[in-house]
This record gives sequence, C-alpha cells and structure tokens, in this order.
Amino acid sequence: MRIYTGQGDEGMTDLRNMDRVPKTSPRIEAYGTVDEANTAVGMIRPSGYDDVDERLGEIQNHLHIIQADFADPDDESDAPRIDQTEIDLLEEWMDEFDEELDPLSSFILPGGSDPGANLHHARAVVRRAERRAVALAGEEEVNERAVAYLNRLSDALFVFARVVNKREGLREESPTY
Repeated sequence: MRIYTGQGDEGMTDLRNMDRVPKTSPRIEAYGTVDEANTAVGMIRPSGYDDVDERLGEIQNHLHIIQADFADPDDESDAPRIDQTEIDLLEEWMDEFDEELDPLSSFILPGGSDPGANLHHARAVVRRAERRAVALAGEEEVNERAVAYLNRLSDALFVFARVVNKREGLREESPTY
C-alpha cells in the first residue's frame, strides 16, 4: 500500500464519509490538532513510571477515537465515540494521583523533569485541541463528550506532570508577578 496518493495536493482532503473538504476546515483543524496532542503524549512514553505510562497509552487510544469521531460528520455512523466512561476514567486517575500531591496554593510554572515538562507541553497542546473542537462545535454537530474529554484531559496531564515532577524530587515553582 502506498502512503502517498496526491489527492491532497490541491488543499482538499476526505472525511470518513468521503466528502471532500478544505484542509483548513474547522473539522480538519480539530482532528488535526487532536493528532498533534496524541503525538505530544506519545513523546512522553516511556516516562519512567509504569502507572503513568499505562494511563498515557490508554489516553493515546482515546485521542485516536476522538480523531476518528471528528473525522466523521455523520453522527449516525458506526464510528467509535468517546462517552462518559472515558471522562470518568480520567477523573478517577486524577483523584488517585492527587493523593500523592500537596494542595495547590498558587499557579505553577510548567517545567521540571523531562517527562514532567513534556506533560505540561502536551497539556498545552490538548488545550489548543479543545479550542479547535469548541470552534468546530460552534459550526457543526460534534460529540460533546469528546469536547468534554479534551477539557478533562488537559487537567489530567497537569496532575500527571505534577506527580512525575514530585517523584523526581523537583520543587514546583510559582510565577513571580
């Protein structure tokens, strides 16, 4: 199977239902940015912590589902969909990891260890993916659970970054104003 087709050379691409749309459409922007977020998460593994890596692997699969979901404008299709179960799972993981952490008393600067800093970066990319998904939802029907998942995922990656940095023995820094 050839990877290249040449069909996108004119700035158009196919959705799951084979509709051709511009590569700049909000739908393509949304699932393209989710792809970028998935790649950012993948760059963290292995983090050095099996429990974190297991969760990141599941998150990557969830993000792949969201990409497929956003690539399919037909909400009646059999495409995979994110639902409340995956959102609940993120919340469960955050609650588990939060038990290791000191309560936050101020904002913190993103950074720390390599995996911690990369988790902060992935969080920022997920926030952008969420903004693109919200923009898409303002124009077309989308799975609102997928948008909620992206919102919750950025929170989860923040907690994961804090946990990894604490396990690495690094102190969190607050911004100075």
